[in-house]
Amino acid sequence: MLATEERSTTASRYIEFDGDLVRRKLNRDWFAVEHHLSSHPLFSLPRLVELAKTTAVQRPQFLHFDVGAKNVAQRWDETPSSQWPVDETIRRVQDAGAWIVIRRANEDPDYGRLLNHCMDELLEHADPELERKIKIREVIIFITSPNRLSTYHIDRECNFLLQISGEKMLYVFDRNDREVLPQTEIERFWSVDHNAAVYKPEFQDRAYPFLLKPGNGLHIPINCPHWLQNGNNISISLSVNFQFRESVAGNLYRANYFLRRMGITPSEPGQSSVRDALKTGIFTGIKGAIDATPDGVKDVVKRVLR
Repeated sequence: MLATEERSTTASRYIEFDGDLVRRKLNRDWFAVEHHLSSHPLFSLPRLVELAKTTAVQRPQFLHFDVGAKNVAQRWDETPSSQWPVDETIRRVQDAGAWIVIRRANEDPDYGRLLNHCMDELLEHADPELERKIKIREVIIFITSPNRLSTYHIDRECNFLLQISGEKMLYVFDRNDREVLPQTEIERFWSVDHNAAVYKPEFQDRAYPFLLKPGNGLHIPINCPHWLQNGNNISISLSVNFQFRESVAGNLYRANYFLRRMGITPSEPGQSSVRDALKTGIFTGIKGAIDATPDGVKDVVKRVLR
């Protein structure tokens, strides 16, 4: 029944993609999009409370919520947890100073259908090879208290961040600026530390500022550093994203991380296609062997490599 409601309350297209921009800039540079999801019933607070409660019970590993981030450079593991369960945190979101992240929302069938619709629209305009390279498609939903920071970080997802309600400023940096994002931080991110990117306030003026407001959004390529400042309002944002197969991206950075740990200074990705292919192939084989080992052995290996 909900699928019928969706069709009657939204445009036939959810996201307005410019085909030329998609072909030229997808996962290369940021670009703006417009969408028709702001009044969609899946993003009402009661429906999001229902989704959050279900996620907490059935998929707790895909739910994160905290309160009180004060510093752009603050790590996620330094931010206090909420004293309330997630549904109560959402109900108190006006005053809680909270940041609520619901990952894999698409495992709920209603959000899964929405994801497939959005991805079909993207694939209409993208390189025909894109679909073959995708490992995971995902919907992430962010619910943010007024004036709350979302701290500086990089992501492994190729992301379209769409604003559903409220306004907030998004600051995106050039992932190829090695003063902003050194190669060693990217390598640590893909290998051992999801918070490896370090905010450098002296380079804040190099960020691209973008005002997220209902009906617009921004494409953020993989590894582009960014942070967000919410306005004086409750914000709901939707991430429609995907991850590439590890052989395409992550394993090359992991290979360079391990080479550096052995005292070798590796070439950056893209400098030599032959070296890139060799390193990726070797590391993919090593990672496969590690993944096949018992968890206890894997934990020892990870501790040594840190």
